[in-house]
This record gives sequence, structure tokens and C-alpha cells, in this order.
Amino acid sequence: MTITRIETGPRMSEAVIHGDTVYLAGQVGEGDSVTAQTQSALAEIERLLALAGSSKAHILRATIWLADMADFAEMNAVWDAWIADVAAPTRATGEAKLATPDYKVEIIITAARA
Repeated sequence: MTITRIETGPRMSEAVIHGDTVYLAGQVGEGDSVTAQTQSALAEIERLLALAGSSKAHILRATIWLADMADFAEMNAVWDAWIADVAAPTRATGEAKLATPDYKVEIIITAARA
């Protein structure tokens, strides 16, 4: 079975395909608010899934880390709108100290190839 790496850098790949499964690195977004960062991260997720031959309709699992669980409802409003037209994947959300204080949300995706 082959392994394909997408947008590989010295530290990590943005996506790895193994068989019919796509693994995305944690995606963080740009902007000052949880809403903006979530929208930006989800746009990048869609772009990477497309490069890997998948889409949000094929997401198996999402893990979402928030810098502050007080932002749960704000993140959920963006997530719910984004996922509304497809079957919802499994998902876990937790609070964690992210790579920099500027990051408010990080989303990790595992998906099937289309």
C-alpha cells in the first residue's frame, strides 16, 4: 500500500493519504475572532481535502481544539453552518493550549477518499 504526502515541509505534511484514508494536519485559521479563524481553517480543510481527492462529505472524524471552551458556541455556529449540507462526522472538542496565543481554534480531520 502506498503513502502519498501533500504539501510536505521539513516538519510535517499538510495531508497524508494511506489507502483510501486522508489524514490532515491540524489546521488553524487567520483572523482575530473564533468565527474568522474557524471559517479560515475550514476553507483550508476543504482545499486540502480536494487536493487529496476527498471532500467534507467524506469526513470520518474531526477533532477540534479550542484555546478557551468559552468559545464553544461561537465555533459551533460556524461549524454547524459549514457541515449543514452533508452528513455530520464523528467529532470531539476539547480545550488546549495552542501553538501561539493568537490561535483560538485548531481542527484535525480524518476523511475517506471520494
